[in-house]
This record gives sequence, structure tokens and C-alpha cells, in this order.
Amino acid sequence: MTRIVTRAVPARAAWQLEQQGLHPLLARLYASRGVTDRAELDYELKSLLPPASLTHAADAAQMLADAIEAGAKMLIVGDYDCDGATATAVGMRALKTLGADVDFLVPDRFKFGYGLSVGIVDLAAQQSPDLIITVDNGIASFEGVARAHELGIATLITDHHLPGDGLPEADCIVNPNQPGCDFPSKCIAGVGVMFYVMLALRAELRERGFFAEHPEPNFADLLDLVALGTVADVVKLDRNNRILVSQGLKRMRAGRLQPGVAALFKAAGRDPRKATAMDLGFFVGPRLNAAGRLADMRLGIECLITDDPARALNIAQQMDALNRERREIESDMQEQALLLLEAADVDDASPGIALFDDSWHEGVVGILASRIKERLHRPVFAFAPGEGGIIKGSGRSIPGLHLRDALDLVAKRAPGLLVRFGGHAMAAGATLRAEDFATFRDLFADVAGELLAPADLTRTLETDGGLEGGYISLETARLLENEIWGQGFPAPLFLDEFDVEQQRVLKEKHLKLRLKKGNTRIEAIQFNFSVQPGARTRAAYRLAVNEYMGVETPQLMVEYLEG
Repeated sequence: MTRIVTRAVPARAAWQLEQQGLHPLLARLYASRGVTDRAELDYELKSLLPPASLTHAADAAQMLADAIEAGAKMLIVGDYDCDGATATAVGMRALKTLGADVDFLVPDRFKFGYGLSVGIVDLAAQQSPDLIITVDNGIASFEGVARAHELGIATLITDHHLPGDGLPEADCIVNPNQPGCDFPSKCIAGVGVMFYVMLALRAELRERGFFAEHPEPNFADLLDLVALGTVADVVKLDRNNRILVSQGLKRMRAGRLQPGVAALFKAAGRDPRKATAMDLGFFVGPRLNAAGRLADMRLGIECLITDDPARALNIAQQMDALNRERREIESDMQEQALLLLEAADVDDASPGIALFDDSWHEGVVGILASRIKERLHRPVFAFAPGEGGIIKGSGRSIPGLHLRDALDLVAKRAPGLLVRFGGHAMAAGATLRAEDFATFRDLFADVAGELLAPADLTRTLETDGGLEGGYISLETARLLENEIWGQGFPAPLFLDEFDVEQQRVLKEKHLKLRLKKGNTRIEAIQFNFSVQPGARTRAAYRLAVNEYMGVETPQLMVEYLEG
């Protein structure tokens, strides 16, 4: 069941935004998202939160500056998702520009799992680094940090994940979510944290007079990478994150992007001159992520750090092939998951779901959990077999259940059940022994049932109400596409009643429609539809630009349709 609500529009805020020169439709949309002054939509770089406000960023900068001046060997330990890959690339590009001796290492997710583990530190030690820098990981790496210290390797942790009860004894930790950090943007991505550390490093070197003898780099040139990682990691787009994304998109549209990012756009069949946040989240990001899911994210990072356009395109095409393979694997797993749900008699009363199949692919369980969550509107964990009798799971949640907190409660109630766990409110990971799956499944369902209110279990679709017929146009679609939308700052979703003039099913799963509202006729499409409408229907939709054979037309992307 889906409950449809309309966002409230504070009339005074909308009026004020309109008086300040904002388009009337945008004034209404922004007011309903909590914007009260046009100044909040100033996405210039000068409006970014200053690097000095991020706790320990200045300490990290001093540490890195000392290492550069001493000719110390640095090794970046990244993560195998898009955020980790772009954060690694930002670090590699920035540090190399400053003359640092730096290389990178990414854990093979199938052998080492996530983060700065003891195994990864031992592997890193073979390169004899003086300093290990983590990006997008490390805040829970107690054993790994301790092992590095045993080996005489200094550690700098840059991360954005939520810490547990304590912090590892690293030489320096930069994480906006660590205790005592007052940095306002708690939802900055891992790539954003690394970008801030690089800005702080440049300021430190400037203070030391370093640029009297060396050219000073413009790190704004890295913002295409920052924007890509931020959108792909689905972090909340608060104002600071919207500035980072806006500036990155601005550079992409101007043709100022890394060869690897340009190659990924080409492989995805998208035009960077018209880049939108949706391009990053649904077309470019998944191709980069495919390398970490099915192969080795080193491939993706090589794509992002090479300055050779031909090599970048070759790698991007490999990742495009991996992404197609990922989609096929995911489709098969989804069919199996639905059969498992049927066999387990999981219904709407189940507050939390955990699924496991020994044929599933570890790199795709996160997407599978996301798809099942969307289908059932329940928090879901999907597990695949790992090595040595363990299974590795990825979870996705719904509003009302903080997934990492739920895992923490599971761990407290059944000490030793979880080999390890971590994550965010909406996404988390867990590792356990295969024989303990049933225990976890039942305990997770119990915990979810306690933490979720009955109202949380009803899917709520928030819309922006109706869209005047005159606004259903190509001009309005372009206007909306050029704004910055994303997690926590959702793209406009309108709700209207239409006459259905035509409908047909494409490829047995997509619904193509011709709709009429008043005197306005418009083409519409709903992907993976579940019901077909009658002669008249109510639809929740996004207004988008459809390009076919070089011709652009407005189109409705239907998200909900009444049969």
C-alpha cells in the first residue's frame, strides 16, 4: 500500500524567494524543501564551509606537509565503491601535483573485505610505506591501525562513516562524525573529506612558503571527481554537498573534467556538456562501481588518474561491459530472492527481512537488498558466501530504522553473532558465520519490529502536488534538470490526474503512455510497471527531457500509477 502526501509549501518563504527573482515554480519547490532565502542557493566556491572548521584537518595537513618535505613514502588505502575510488583519485592527483611520493592500494573485497584490516596492512607493508592514508574507511579499523604501528607505519584516517564505541589509535583522524567534531556537514562523503584535507594541505604548504619554488595547484579542478563520488554514495545533499556537486557539474558542462570521467560519460552514452546529478547517480557512477563489484576497483581508479584519454576510454569500456554483466547477475539474483520470499512466506507483516543463497555474488548483494527493499518497503539484508565458512551481507533500510543502530542492538543481544559490522542509517554491512544465518534473520526481524513504528511500514510517496499545464514543457524540464537534486533534497515529483489516450507495453515490462491534462498532451513512461490504468488515472511523475535522434521533447517519468 502506498500513502501519498503533498509537501507543505510555506507561503511566506515561497513569496520571498519569488520576490528575490527566483522562477515561481522553483520558489515553490525550494520553499517546500526548507529554503527561505535565495542566498542559500548560492553555490559558489566561496560559500563552502572552510577546511579549518573540519576537526583535525589542519593536523592532517601538517602531517602530510612534513611527509612531502621529508620525501616520505605514502600509500592511500581506498575502498572498492565509487566514493572510495573518487576519494583515492583525489588524493593521488592532489599529492602527485605537490610532488609527493604516493601510491594506492585497494582491498580485494573477495579476499580482504572492507577497510584497513590486518591483512591489508601486511600487504601494504610490502611496499614499505612511511605513512598509510585511508579514504572512505578506517574509522573502525582498530586491529589494522595497531598492526601498522607494530610495523612502524604512521596512519592518517580520513573517513565519514559512523564510529563505534571507540576510535582506533591512529596518528590522526579526520571524520566529521567523530566525537567532538563541530563540522556542520555531517553527511559529507568520503571523497569530500579527502578533498577538504587536500585543501588544508595546500593552505599549510602556502604558509610554509612551499609555493615560492613550486607552482600552486588549483584543486577546484578535482571537483568533477568530488561531485561524482558525492552523488554516487547517496549521501544527503545538504547545502555544502550541493555546492560541491554544483561546482563539479559546472566544470563538466564546461568540458573541464578528468579524462576518466569524460570516458565514463562516453561509455554511458551521456553528454557531459549537459551533465546532471542524475547522470552521475544512474549512468556514470554504476559503471565505476561495477569494477569494484565484479572485478578489481584498481581498474576504476586507474581510469580516474590516467591523463591518457585513449587509455581512459579503453578502461571505461571494460567497466561498461562489467556493468552489463552486473545487471544480468542482479536480475537472476532478484528472481531467486523473490522465490525465497515466497517459500519463506514473507508477507507485509514481516518488519525486517534477511535473505541468503549460496549461489549469490558478494559484489551484487547491496543492489539486490536495495531492489527488494523498494519492492516490499522493508529493511532488507542480502547475504552471499565468503571464504572460510562466513557469509557477507549488505543491508538497505527505510525511513524510521537506523540500520547501523539496529545491527548494534543485534550485536549486544547476541554477543559473537556478528563477526563485524558497520555503516550508515540507510545502508550497512554485516559478516557472520554461515551456520548463524537463521539466528541473525530472526533477531534482525525482532529488532526491526521493535524499532519501526506501524506507520513506518507504509510506503509514503511525497509529492509536490500538481503541475500547471503550462509548465509541462521542454523549457520547464530543462529548468528543473539544471538544478541540484538528490538524497535529502529530492527532485520534484508531481501528482496529477490525466486522461489516458494511448498505452502500450514495451519489452514486456515498461509501460509507454500518451496522457492528456486539459489541453496539454504529453508522452510518459513507467519502467517495470505493475498495473495498467483505465481511461483516467492519477500519476506521480517527474518531468524530464527525452532525447531521441537528436531531438529533445518533454516526457513524464512515472513513479506511481493508479490502475
